[in-house]
Amino acid sequence: MNPLALPRLREALQRHVDQGLLPGAVALVHHRGHTVLHEAVGALRPGSDAPAMAADAVFRIYSMTKPIASLVALMLMEEGRLLLSLPVSHYLPAFAGQRVYDEATGTSNPPAREATVHDLLRHTAGLSYAWEPGTVADAYRAARIGSRRLTNAAQVSALGPLPLVHPPGSAWEYSRATDVLGAVLEAVEGAPLSTILQQRVLGPLGMRDTGFAVPAHRLADLAEPFAVDPRTGTAAMALNDVSAPPAFESAGGGLVSTAADYARFLALMLGRGTLHGPDGPIRLASRATVDFMTADHLGGIPVVGDLLPPGHGFGLGVAVRSATGLATSPGSAGSYSWSGMGGTCFFVDPAEDLFAILLTQAPGQLRYLCALWPALVYAAL
Repeated sequence: MNPLALPRLREALQRHVDQGLLPGAVALVHHRGHTVLHEAVGALRPGSDAPAMAADAVFRIYSMTKPIASLVALMLMEEGRLLLSLPVSHYLPAFAGQRVYDEATGTSNPPAREATVHDLLRHTAGLSYAWEPGTVADAYRAARIGSRRLTNAAQVSALGPLPLVHPPGSAWEYSRATDVLGAVLEAVEGAPLSTILQQRVLGPLGMRDTGFAVPAHRLADLAEPFAVDPRTGTAAMALNDVSAPPAFESAGGGLVSTAADYARFLALMLGRGTLHGPDGPIRLASRATVDFMTADHLGGIPVVGDLLPPGHGFGLGVAVRSATGLATSPGSAGSYSWSGMGGTCFFVDPAEDLFAILLTQAPGQLRYLCALWPALVYAAL
């Protein structure tokens, strides 16, 4: 990488801190087998007496949880214990007999087919996040879907009988699908999701600071956002309380992590299922499985909303870039990425042997950061 461009990357992040747009951030760039940048800028939290941001600070990574849970599902597939082609109801009986709600007519009808585990992984299961107004969204809220006080089993018991917003397989809509996938993993493994992730990925990779809660000795290292969004002047989104283990272990958005921890996961992904370290290789999945996970699984399926940029499809837990052009940020065809609503993002570019992570706690700045980060990193190539 251009040694003159990496300082510019840090300077750009520092400028955003100086302008009051970010409390602080941690950036990590890994290129051709080497971590070429791992630096912190700004402060750990707002306030004149706040400590400086540290490279090992802990962040709520929200939906960057999804790729980890998705990989675990594929590891179970490799063992013949989970089939993506089977309906969700095979593992979770509450999802049998689902119906699709038609907002225009106020009626519900059975779909042509049930949602499968594959649909959960690629967000084509007909579920929603209930961000938009409507009858189904109202039903989600009435059932307290997403409440951190409900266990995974309670979540799916409440969600399964609710109407779908699309027939399964007919549209991509970002949704609670990965949370449902977490309940599927629990049903297959017969253990809590936290235990499954620890045994399958976090433990083997040495991701010691990643979990559903921050231990007491690390709470002082937890990054926090501004109370007011600096761009809009409105109250910022309240982030999860991660000081104690929640009842809801969300596969879709519950983990906290550090840049170094998440880098070990992305190094495994870039290594196509194997992490090469000083103590020898750690193999969690086959290269064919990781290639399968990071391929486009949408084809011509229409996309609802604007979360997927132009030139992108969606794999199993990650957005997949289908063209070097079309999008407004640089990147290679075949790269994959995702982000977390608290203000975190990553991308992996196999063609450049590259991955990069940006961690902040700035929920109102997420879309801006997702465009800014690749522009800064690719400028250093």
